[in-house]
Amino acid sequence: MYDVYIRVAINLAAAWAAGSLIGAERTYNGRAAGFRTHALVGLAAAAAMTTAMNAPLLNMSGFPLGDATRVTQGVMTGVGFLGAGVIFKEGVSVQGLTTAACIWTTAAVGLLFGAGLFIPGLLVTLAVLTTLIGFRALEAALPGPIYVLATFRFDARSAPSEEHLVQLLDPSRVRMFDISTSLTERGEIFEYRGNLRIRRLHKLSELTDSVRNLTGLIEFNFSRIGK
Repeated sequence: MYDVYIRVAINLAAAWAAGSLIGAERTYNGRAAGFRTHALVGLAAAAAMTTAMNAPLLNMSGFPLGDATRVTQGVMTGVGFLGAGVIFKEGVSVQGLTTAACIWTTAAVGLLFGAGLFIPGLLVTLAVLTTLIGFRALEAALPGPIYVLATFRFDARSAPSEEHLVQLLDPSRVRMFDISTSLTERGEIFEYRGNLRIRRLHKLSELTDSVRNLTGLIEFNFSRIGK
């Protein structure tokens, strides 16, 4: 009997440690669900799986061993709702998707350790940490365009045409597309709204400096999409 409790304790400790490691990375990067959240998710998932698989040995005869599969499904579904709670929309960007995926994966890690599958659990933990830490650097190094939602508001009497605005942005090597226009403030403000594609982040700073001097410009706003 004591051997069972020792094995259960090791399973729970391993899941707790794995969840803590994943959560530590999230906390380090300032995410809402961090160290404690991931540690608890891993521990809870392991506890559910350990209870299901060791119920007969722990004198819980009313909990059949075959229910481990249903426990797995229930845990992963329930944790999915928990992960949805950390996803939020900020401007045009959706934030928290990676953290939500981490919470869900941490539950899977907890289930693996709870079932006593230490090698798979360890491999998944290492894969998660590699994805979060290593892929972050790789993603930053990969060349690729940056997309920005841009709004320009001009005095309606001196607002440039759409073609002219696109030409004004071209020297900064910025392409504007999906452009929409509107006339507001009783016809006094002419607004352009569209997406910008920029090759490098420093080009956004250059663009900010250059658009300040546009004739008739009242205000502008740049909101980076993604990341």
